[in-house]
Amino acid sequence: MSTIKDKQVIKKKYLSGWTVLIPILAWIFYFANTVFSSGFYSLILSVLLLGSVLAAVYHSEVIAHRLGEPFGTLLLAFAITVIEVGLIISIMMGAEGLETVTLARDTVFAAVMIILTGIIGICIVIGSLRYSEQTFTLQGVSTALITLTAVVVFVLILPNYTISHTGGEYTSFQLLFIALVSLALYLGFTMVQTMRHRSFFISPQNKLLADQKEQNSNELLSRKKMLVSCLMLILCLGIVVLMAKLLSKDVEHIVLSFGAPKSVVGVIIAGIVLLPEGLAAFRAAKNDQIQTSLNLAFGSALASIGLSIPAIAIISVIFGIRMTLGIDIKSTVLLGLSLFIITVSLATGKTNIMQGVVLVGILLIYLFISIVP
Repeated sequence: MSTIKDKQVIKKKYLSGWTVLIPILAWIFYFANTVFSSGFYSLILSVLLLGSVLAAVYHSEVIAHRLGEPFGTLLLAFAITVIEVGLIISIMMGAEGLETVTLARDTVFAAVMIILTGIIGICIVIGSLRYSEQTFTLQGVSTALITLTAVVVFVLILPNYTISHTGGEYTSFQLLFIALVSLALYLGFTMVQTMRHRSFFISPQNKLLADQKEQNSNELLSRKKMLVSCLMLILCLGIVVLMAKLLSKDVEHIVLSFGAPKSVVGVIIAGIVLLPEGLAAFRAAKNDQIQTSLNLAFGSALASIGLSIPAIAIISVIFGIRMTLGIDIKSTVLLGLSLFIITVSLATGKTNIMQGVVLVGILLIYLFISIVP
């Protein structure tokens, strides 16, 4: 009976035509931008951008269902990184002067803060409200945390204390070396997650059923359907990058018109980029899969800084684009507090609602200080 029900659910998912229609409309409206240009048209593009993000979530979850854990969450994290890198590079290369010298730093720092305090915090709150207490595999979380802490310090804090270059910048040689080390740490974590210690990233209640679930997923989803979802995911991610770049000037104009610092643009970009992963993580927490939520969150944070920064660093060195990475004291304090609270909160292998409330509180302070420095 359950197998028939699962087949009906999968079939129903593939009948969701909006996940195909919205990205196609988004591509059409994007190319029509040269003909139509107005505030109302920008609003339409914004709606289509949001729809494309939701479609990306849908197709990534379909693919993740076929691949199983932790490969599905790893794929989504990589897809989100493609959006982030493409967006930052396109804006940096399209700008003149030093307008975007801190864009990569602001976006990556915002992404890390939103993930550590926002996505993880809200997931814990959602799960605690519905299930009171949720469990996860401690070894996987601790592995992700030590890797993330090291890479964050290398990229966002250490540049403030090197003497070869001032102003929180690395020299080209330093930047490339740090980028390679960060990339190596991320690849090492990926190997641990997918091969050597894959069981660390499967929730305790699902370990015995993991192989059976993966087998059922392969039976329910044909290769053809998965390939269709892969193609649509690429289309969704591509149009998200292009539309976000197109709308970035409007976003910057709105931010400056409210008197907010330009760094808020990085926060908005990070929010757009992380929306697909955030929604997927919230849904997993609601379904009592906090392990999947944590896999998504930490995988995205590591990919955001361990993949994005090396890619951006290499391109910036090749094209001679300056890039400031070091964060200020205020941001360092908030980042250190976030990492400390996360480490203490997740040290027992169980979650409770107060952990999530504290993390969300830190997120609100971060957003408030970003807007009103």
